Amino acid sequence: MTVQVDIVSAEREIFSGEAEMVFAPAILGEVGIAPGHAPMLSRLGPGEVRLRLGNSEESSFYVSGGLLEVQPKVVTILSDTAERAEDLDESLVLKAKEAAEIALADTDATIDYAKARVELAETIAQLQTIQRLRGRTGR
Repeated sequence: MTVQVDIVSAEREIFSGEAEMVFAPAILGEVGIAPGHAPMLSRLGPGEVRLRLGNSEESSFYVSGGLLEVQPKVVTILSDTAERAEDLDESLVLKAKEAAEIALADTDATIDYAKARVELAETIAQLQTIQRLRGRTGR
């Protein structure tokens, strides 16, 4: 049995297809959604969305947060930023993480601390997604 999954960013559709299971970073913790799941609506935090596609195949995506809507036959994930995990550039993510850490450490700067904390949380979630993908593929 499968469920239709649509992952959409503000810019484009990232994925549309069938999955046996969906794992998503709901704001209060990871949720697992199987076909026929009860309807629900949840905010998402930054992190990894994993799809079990069948034949032990998985596909991973990074989302910056957003909304998860579950209907019995359709799961929709809407996120400002979403991309395939394998498309994340680790060196760029590390640079962004370092820039956010420097900004937060600079007590003389007139920065938006809330924005810097969000950017730091997003880069950490991206790095965790890259590391989990590397662990599954042995790269």
